[in-house]
Amino acid sequence: MPSLTSNFGTLDWLIVAVYMAATVGVGLYMNRYIRDMGDYIVAGRSLKSRLAVATMIGSELGLVTVMYSAQKGFTGGFAAFHIAVIAGVVTFIVGMTGFIVVPLRRLGVMTIPEFYEKRFSRGVRVFGGLLLAFAGILNMGLFLKAGALFVTGLTGLTDPNSVAVVMTVMLALVIAYTIMGGMVSVVITDYIQFVVLSFGLILTCGMAVYALGWTTIVETVASVHGEPGFNPLLEGSGFGPSYIMWMIFTAGLVSCAVWQTSVMRACAAESVAVVRRLYRWSSIGFLIRFMIPQFLGICALTYFFNMPEFRGFFFDETGSPTADPTMTLQAMPLFLSQVLPTGIIGLVGAGLLAAFMSTHDSYLLCWASVLTHDVVAPATNERLTTRWQLTLSRVFISVIGLFLLVWGLWYDLGQDLWDYMAVSGAIYFTGAFTLLLAGLYWKRASTVGAYLALIAGIGAVAGLGPVNKTLGLGMYRSDEIGLAVTALALVLMFVGSLVFPDRLDRGDQASWAERAQQEGWDGQADKADKADQADRADRPDRLDRKGEA
Repeated sequence: MPSLTSNFGTLDWLIVAVYMAATVGVGLYMNRYIRDMGDYIVAGRSLKSRLAVATMIGSELGLVTVMYSAQKGFTGGFAAFHIAVIAGVVTFIVGMTGFIVVPLRRLGVMTIPEFYEKRFSRGVRVFGGLLLAFAGILNMGLFLKAGALFVTGLTGLTDPNSVAVVMTVMLALVIAYTIMGGMVSVVITDYIQFVVLSFGLILTCGMAVYALGWTTIVETVASVHGEPGFNPLLEGSGFGPSYIMWMIFTAGLVSCAVWQTSVMRACAAESVAVVRRLYRWSSIGFLIRFMIPQFLGICALTYFFNMPEFRGFFFDETGSPTADPTMTLQAMPLFLSQVLPTGIIGLVGAGLLAAFMSTHDSYLLCWASVLTHDVVAPATNERLTTRWQLTLSRVFISVIGLFLLVWGLWYDLGQDLWDYMAVSGAIYFTGAFTLLLAGLYWKRASTVGAYLALIAGIGAVAGLGPVNKTLGLGMYRSDEIGLAVTALALVLMFVGSLVFPDRLDRGDQASWAERAQQEGWDGQADKADKADQADRADRPDRLDRKGEA
């Protein structure tokens, strides 16, 4: 590719350095407020509405979100906006109804697998925790690489080893303040990022439209994509009806109500009323976090399509976007390096790097906490002291970080980054959604049904590009595989629960969502104890078998 001279200068490096140093300093300072696992995982359940909304949006609007959304805008045109609209609408509906998240908050759980034990058994909790951590770590496996591609593209670093070096430095920064500060650090840095990034992205969109012209943007999308670039229902758009259904489930329901990093925000909220407000207001952020980066991807498409010397690197001989996902990922940061002036590019770069760190600290904390809280602690009969739990969580954060470095350098993407993330996450969330739905709202859901649903979800791995190719399933798209696995998990939960019911007849009991409402559980420590006592009273036979009575 012909070289592009980035506008990123000395002033911009200074802005980024100062911002990163301040962020790490906050993480180190916040360590003084960590007293136990409740503080480390859910910030002592003390988040009020405004801070909760800021941290929810700040965490979900990460650099990887900007990268994969921009890539979807580049490869799909304006039709990609349907993902943003779905995310906003479904999140608002969850906020209005409290679907899944309100009962979880009332039950006082810190993680979704913790609910599995309350509702089903300890074995389901451990198995579900392992599956959640595996899928979640795999899901974020390319975060580092995406972040490094952004940094090298924005700053103009051209050395062949730049990506690996940037990945290592960024990982070290993230691990340092995540280990020290826990969720308290996450919340504070999310809030700072929310302010900086909101200003930076809006300014960037305005400058992009000014540089390219709205008419040119629309005409270029029409030239490259045709009608499918505006209508996602058309199969030629790369989307189609089945893809839209998959987005309603993944980008909509799962991302806000089933994915552990979002549920952690609901569990950290001060009250149920805060949870509802959190989701209603966050719906705007869930829409914007997709739409603005998608628009920047469309602008990158416009910029490079109208530059003959670069068209051959981003488009094939027919004028369609290249099938190389690495090139389409790089298009947006390379575009920003050309249109943003010195100073502004440093501010945007600092904000997006903060977004990278915010997402990483949330995810690292989440998966390490799940391994400690839902796998190791139950397996040792809750004998771990608070000190050991905190230490173990920090060790897991470091190990996960090293895996991300190796995976990001080794794995061949083979598909759009967003599709990779949806499929890898589906290994967990197809089963998790079934357990939450049936466990909270169907009183006959059984332990056997829960195991079967979780096992079914593993089949979603067939949607990953290399796995799909190895198995010879190229005739099926990742969204079709994901929908099929989701349906299978629901069927197996239903059949397994009817054929293998729990010994205790639940026919006269209310569902767990109803019990949480009737008994007024609000998630405080004494209320959580009450839930546990109620669970023991409900199922003495099972507890006797496990020697826990």
